Amino acid sequence: MADMNKLLGQLLGSGAAGGFAGGLAGGLAGNLLSSKKGRKMGKSALKMGGVAAVGALAYAAYQRYNSGNAGEQAVVPQRSEPELVPAPEGSAFMPAKNDTAGQETLGLTLVRAMIAAARSDGRLDAQESQAIFQRIESLGLDPESQSLLVAEMGRPVDMDAIVSSATSPEVAAEIYIASLIAIDVDTTAEQSYLAMLAARLNIPPDLAAELRRQVEAQAGN
Repeated sequence: MADMNKLLGQLLGSGAAGGFAGGLAGGLAGNLLSSKKGRKMGKSALKMGGVAAVGALAYAAYQRYNSGNAGEQAVVPQRSEPELVPAPEGSAFMPAKNDTAGQETLGLTLVRAMIAAARSDGRLDAQESQAIFQRIESLGLDPESQSLLVAEMGRPVDMDAIVSSATSPEVAAEIYIASLIAIDVDTTAEQSYLAMLAARLNIPPDLAAELRRQVEAQAGN
């Protein structure tokens, strides 16, 4: 069985072969075929682990949003990303350590959200799909994670399933965060996808903006 927390961590940028940033980030589908670097999360996010890193980003955004600071420009250091505070364990942002099933379910939800976002700028043809699968095989993932990633890449994007997996507003924010990390948002199709996703997840515009700011503050572009 694939370790979803480890796989998500690899996709965020801490895995083999440069992780998500080196092979899959900045457009999971398209940028497997290009030299574009894409996003890579900062060390303070990566050291938490996959699920915890996404939870911490969403938690930080919620704190600013609920405090009334959303919309203010965050001060971002020039040479280092802001230190993240872990989301409280057992909260809606982060399942408890002994809740293995909860962590695995959330991890799979976030991986699927990243894949869906990365494929939002167009339909893959057979040649592109084959090239992507070959690149996945070169990333050095464990067999279970590789098989899961290949299966998810080959499955049609199911927006309804992604939206229905948002069991709380906090998980909805994490799905949106994961989607932001997966792409550079440099096409109209990607912008439209994120706008539609935020609307379907019932994420208020100010919160969506704060979630974007958290990702930008942590991403080492």
